Amino acid sequence: MTLNELNKLNIDEAFTWFSHCCVASYWSELMVESMPYQDLASLLEHSQTAWAQCGNSDYLEAFEGHPMIGDVASLRAKYASTKELASNEQQGATQADEATLQALHQLNHAYLAKHGFIFIICATGLSAQTMLSALHSRIDNDTATEITLAAAEQLKITQLRINKGLIT
Repeated sequence: MTLNELNKLNIDEAFTWFSHCCVASYWSELMVESMPYQDLASLLEHSQTAWAQCGNSDYLEAFEGHPMIGDVASLRAKYASTKELASNEQQGATQADEATLQALHQLNHAYLAKHGFIFIICATGLSAQTMLSALHSRIDNDTATEITLAAAEQLKITQLRINKGLIT
């Protein structure tokens, strides 16, 4: 889709398009309200501004839209509606050896139990070992710190999906 085509979508269609980039409803609403966008740079800038207006409940809603890293079955199920925009985001996990996948699985579940949401990282281009190292380094953070870090990672993911979803 081109930016011009995005700008011409009706409210419901635009909301759906933005929700494929980030499932936080409030963020998508803010993005739709600010249409039309002059260019990709202004769209990306506004995506950041809108994200900064969101709160913890919005962040947690966005995190719910992600599968757990390394859970291939979960990847397939959760990414069904965002298949094109989310494709290859966790490619490093799908190419990992069994021991690394098991470690990711175990540590991800420990992270979820501790913080109440799954570990969020912009995984594009990262190996499973790199993601596992990041998980090790972040799991002992307090939950407030993790929400802040995960929200920053979510913004990176969202902006990658916007870029991927638009033909420039």
